[in-house]
Amino acid sequence: MSLIDPGAAPVVLAVVGWSGSGKTTLLEFLVAQLAARGLRVNVVKHSHHDIELEPPHKDSARLRMAGAAEVMIASPYRYAILRELRGEAEPPLAEQLARLAPADLTLVEGYKWEPLPKLEVWRPALGRAPLYPDDALVVAVASDGPAPADAGRAWLDLNAPGDVLCWLTGWMAARAKVSVEQAVKEG
Repeated sequence: MSLIDPGAAPVVLAVVGWSGSGKTTLLEFLVAQLAARGLRVNVVKHSHHDIELEPPHKDSARLRMAGAAEVMIASPYRYAILRELRGEAEPPLAEQLARLAPADLTLVEGYKWEPLPKLEVWRPALGRAPLYPDDALVVAVASDGPAPADAGRAWLDLNAPGDVLCWLTGWMAARAKVSVEQAVKEG
């Protein structure tokens, strides 16, 4: 059963890390487990690439290319709204979050520069420095490497996703409900 309180502000956690670290795989597990428990989970996935949801010859793509500002594709199974920015700046994350329906948890993949509480996914074998030493908003690290003595935050075994899930549910329970604007500003 969902815990959504219509009057409460959403709980938002960014999942950050370098490409190839396993963010999406971990998120897929977490979302499936939380959804199986009856929680409603939203996900915002940031991409640095163009997003093509339909082939150019399909109706919605043709209408977008003709100049429509927004096109909604609707069916009995799902709907999507595609908005063309046409040179406008990418909307801020807070604006994107405000478009989502209420949920028990919103997970944000990417947006590592945003002032949000973060779970870093870090694999030392990738040869990239971890983000957590320079980002106080990283509240936990899921890694396949050992925890350094000075980690200063929760250190989770990336190869034991059930442990990450246990940490996440505890974090959600302890997290003060704040507004999207506060979550983005204060982390």
